Amino acid sequence: MNTRLETLARIRAALADVPADERPEDVPVPRSYHRSHAHGDLADLFDRRATDYRATVLRSTPESLPDTIGTTLATRDATKVVVPEGFPAHWLPDLPWTADRPALTVPELDALDGVLTTAAAAIAVTGTLVLDAGPGQGRRALTLVPDYHLCILRASQIAADVPDALAVLDPTRPLTFISGPSATSDIELNRVEGVHGPRTLDVIIVDDCTEEDTQ
Repeated sequence: MNTRLETLARIRAALADVPADERPEDVPVPRSYHRSHAHGDLADLFDRRATDYRATVLRSTPESLPDTIGTTLATRDATKVVVPEGFPAHWLPDLPWTADRPALTVPELDALDGVLTTAAAAIAVTGTLVLDAGPGQGRRALTLVPDYHLCILRASQIAADVPDALAVLDPTRPLTFISGPSATSDIELNRVEGVHGPRTLDVIIVDDCTEEDTQ
């Protein structure tokens, strides 16, 4: 018997006493495991962990956010920036923006300086952003082709750990998990950034953001 057949035989043996009409959703699964390793302020923890991944994290209030966005883009010398549909208009500084309507081609995206988006959630323990192509986030290509990504994250969107983040995300949506700028290493562990995504990632955490501020 090869390994495959042996594995299948063990599965059949383990399921031998399961009633034929039983469904997975009928059997509760205990969730008594430790859900989070987060301690202290979640925004501060996300800041430290994302910085470990070589992202740059800034803080802002809703009132000063347009100025913070404008200053951050100026620091990066980013003048040609695409903004996805649904990004809160009152967050935008008075600058020229590129819309993804009609959908920009890959060469057009590659010619831009960067992309400005919101996020669906974030994970404090891992310093990870999660995008789901919702309003203000756009299609996945927008955050993979341009060399620079500026993401606006509400402090209330930061989950403590992975289980808490997954609980608020829709698994049927196209989820993209971003932990710092795109990076890879060759067999000699030489780090190369920007190979399969943005070379530079900035995150602005918006503190004390109310529901009215997101409209």
